[in-house]
Amino acid sequence: MASFNKVILLGNLTRDPEVRVTPGGLTICKFGMALNRRFRTQAGEDRDETTFVDLDAFGKQAETLSKYTRRGSLLHVEGRLKLDQWESNGEKRSKLSVVVENFQLMPRGTESSGGGGGGSRNYEDVSPPSRSSGPSQNTRTSQPVEDIEDDVPF
Repeated sequence: MASFNKVILLGNLTRDPEVRVTPGGLTICKFGMALNRRFRTQAGEDRDETTFVDLDAFGKQAETLSKYTRRGSLLHVEGRLKLDQWESNGEKRSKLSVVVENFQLMPRGTESSGGGGGGSRNYEDVSPPSRSSGPSQNTRTSQPVEDIEDDVPF
């Protein structure tokens, strides 16, 4: 049976990344993220729900995350779920975490010129503008956007 294990998260770091290097030279970075969700109850009351997730990054990604992020940093992560299981004091324990496969550092409200303070932002506020089917704004050519893309050699 086929399976698919993919996680996409956007949230704030809950603590500074913890970095260690194995005897074999592999860098490991452990950190946590808080993921916020706002919803309205059936009674019409606005509620906030926060989910806390532990993440692990390895190698060059671990080094980059430890260098450029800290508690409160906004981060977009793509990864996979990993289940750790162990026994402690005769009791079986388990923990679900995310292994980082790809990430993107996100600007905070006052650090970017893209407006929208630290509050919630709509998808339209942070997504790139839609492509128009009309002529491009390039002054060197008046070809429509579709024709220019056909000329790109790769």
